[in-house]
Amino acid sequence: MTTKSLNPETIALHGGSYRKDESTNAVAVPIYQTTSYQFNSQEHASNLFSLKELGNIYTRIMNPTTSVLEERIAQLEGGLAAVAVSSGQAASAFAIQNLCQAGDNIVSSTDLYGGTWNQFENTFKKLGIEVRFADPEDPITFVKLSDEKTRAFYAETLPNPKLNVFPIEEVATLGKELGIPLIVDNTAAPITCKPIKYGAAIVVHSLTKWIGGHGTSIGGIIVDGGNFDWTKKPQRQPNFNQPEPSYWGWVLGNVVPEVLGANITFAVRTRFVLLRDLGSALSPINAFNFIQGLETLPIRFKKHQDNAEKVAKYLKDKKNVIRVIHPKYQYDIYKKRAEKYMEDGFGPLVGFELEGGIEAGKKFIDNLELIYHVANIGDARTLAIHPASTTHSQLSSEDQLRAGVTPGYIRLSVGIEHIDDIINDIDQAINKLENKVKNEVA
Repeated sequence: MTTKSLNPETIALHGGSYRKDESTNAVAVPIYQTTSYQFNSQEHASNLFSLKELGNIYTRIMNPTTSVLEERIAQLEGGLAAVAVSSGQAASAFAIQNLCQAGDNIVSSTDLYGGTWNQFENTFKKLGIEVRFADPEDPITFVKLSDEKTRAFYAETLPNPKLNVFPIEEVATLGKELGIPLIVDNTAAPITCKPIKYGAAIVVHSLTKWIGGHGTSIGGIIVDGGNFDWTKKPQRQPNFNQPEPSYWGWVLGNVVPEVLGANITFAVRTRFVLLRDLGSALSPINAFNFIQGLETLPIRFKKHQDNAEKVAKYLKDKKNVIRVIHPKYQYDIYKKRAEKYMEDGFGPLVGFELEGGIEAGKKFIDNLELIYHVANIGDARTLAIHPASTTHSQLSSEDQLRAGVTPGYIRLSVGIEHIDDIINDIDQAINKLENKVKNEVA
């Protein structure tokens, strides 16, 4: 690795092993737009295919541009290895499929992004993988819902849209005692939260969001913390303790650390089994775009968070706003968790509930002039959406409430525009609601 710094500003620019392109001395990471790679010899090719050494075989499995991105994000998260994939949805799916077979289950937090909820509740069910949903208010609920077929616990650091910070250390500790790893989606809290530091085994990101930062590319990544013993309870993690048919019957939990000298078994199986066979590869051009975003992430994210706090403060005093949802203004246990885990700011998302329910939420969106109405978060621009009628509309009313979506709820992904312009647009959109009500009364 080119830097041993623990500072995210330095890691984002210098993390991993890349320093320059060896053939040209170019400093910027090249885009290796290639499908295949010339082997040095028959022995070299054989060693790569038998995992005796790591190197480039085929871009569906790995790529030099993508490798730079993987190394930097792994170092940023405090993990040992990472595997980039084609989207955030692919990252969450692979993280689960790397542990589960038909008949297995995971226990997930109820506080989830709507797309993840649908993936877990519907698509995985058809694949024979059950997802049980636990309220994270009480961490012991995860244990109560688990059984001998439970392979993982799953959560979002800063769940979108509920914004109640997840009790990472509490659940991770309970899981380790049972041989169950905690997988944490850290998409909404890069830089700010370090789930692996608090015991999470695996971290996933939608690269599409703040790491990319400019709304140009779709991608995801899975980070292996290297801190979980996959062989301690063999019956709990069969994928790492039973013969792997696609690799000569190797028991990966034993072979990978022995051959490669590092506990990156999860990352190795993700890459050489799932990515190889299912092919959800990240394109080299998108990897290059994410590297550009990553280089400025520490600076941008501070601005995102600063603006979000100011928007939340403004909304707390605004008429027609019933409540404001932001980690800084949470109460009781949620306030304590935010202060514990959000080490460098309270995140870039703000939610708020409008009087007038679902119709008020829809009209507010239509009243916006500067702020974009898109199904995304993490852009440099400020984005808004009404989840009940869009991102979470496929959930039942009961499941919407469990996920934190009420009828008049608005989610803001606060951008890096001047704060006055962001607030002015929100203000005029709310004022139009007030004026409409006054006119109707008159």
